[in-house]
Amino acid sequence: MTLRARLVVNRPAFTLDLDLHVAAGEVVALLGPNGAGKTTALRALAGLTRMSGGQISLRGRPLHTLPAESRPIGMVFQDYLLFPHLSALDNVAFGPRCQGVSKAESRRAAAALLERVGLAGRASARPAQLSGGQAQRVALARALAVRPELLLLDEPLAALDAHTRLEVRSRLRRHLADFDGATVLVTHDPLDAMVLADRLIVIEHGAIVQQGAPAEVARRPRTDYVARLVGLNLYRGTADGGRVKVGELLLHTCEQFDGPAFVAFPPAAVALYRSRPDGSPRNLWRATIDGIERHGDNVRVHLDGPVTAFADITPAAVADLDLTPGQRIWASVKATETHAYPA
Repeated sequence: MTLRARLVVNRPAFTLDLDLHVAAGEVVALLGPNGAGKTTALRALAGLTRMSGGQISLRGRPLHTLPAESRPIGMVFQDYLLFPHLSALDNVAFGPRCQGVSKAESRRAAAALLERVGLAGRASARPAQLSGGQAQRVALARALAVRPELLLLDEPLAALDAHTRLEVRSRLRRHLADFDGATVLVTHDPLDAMVLADRLIVIEHGAIVQQGAPAEVARRPRTDYVARLVGLNLYRGTADGGRVKVGELLLHTCEQFDGPAFVAFPPAAVALYRSRPDGSPRNLWRATIDGIERHGDNVRVHLDGPVTAFADITPAAVADLDLTPGQRIWASVKATETHAYPA
């Protein structure tokens, strides 16, 4: 591992206690709700927040004993923090100049990096003359100019509009793939995390609640927060063969095992009926409509009953069923859409 760290930071609301290992060339995303400790962890790695305990080593060398300016780290902040009075070229050259590199060599290296991020033609522009996407790429070039062994990205796409974000996300993924150091990315956006990261670490209240490859985390969420991020209904119960008991509801699933279990299914898998459906599907329960809202091109129906659930249906289905808040309906989900895994 290039980076090995245990980060302990005491906060009034919680204590961050995080074990973090990142390999060379790996991108790890710290994902979690606001106030979970993501940015605190990033700032502790950078030396911008004092740790209450733990240690950091980079390529086998202790890092936590060094001041922030002596750490071989490049950082991209959420608002980029470019020097407004300097050109893009001089912003990128600033780091090497601080390391003692000559002005001419620093500017040559900066020009090469700007070309690499597709901004050779904007070298003389000042930050106020750059678009959001261009400013983000200048900030990335500036972080790479110091030849860091560890790259830290704090919500690097948060300041961009939706259209620009799509393009810059794709570019950033290619740049990160070319970086041979360790990268730690902080984000609250699951799409950014899924596209940019090789591995996700989900933090809640200062502690790791789940980690793994993006596809695995998305397929098997272990907390309500993760389930909401990836758009699944999630419950905890007890498995008995191909069934999981969740409160008073017995759900039939594809998987067969015994013991504590999570069971999940997508809102789109939930079917709604005004009267009990013919054939009595195995996963069937009575529910009360708690709310109805637009959700993308569909309508999301909030259900209250033996389990709280979301159902995504078409606007036409809402009209056909004449659904209204407070209405009692039947809900069902196929066993083939219902997946269980050990808790």
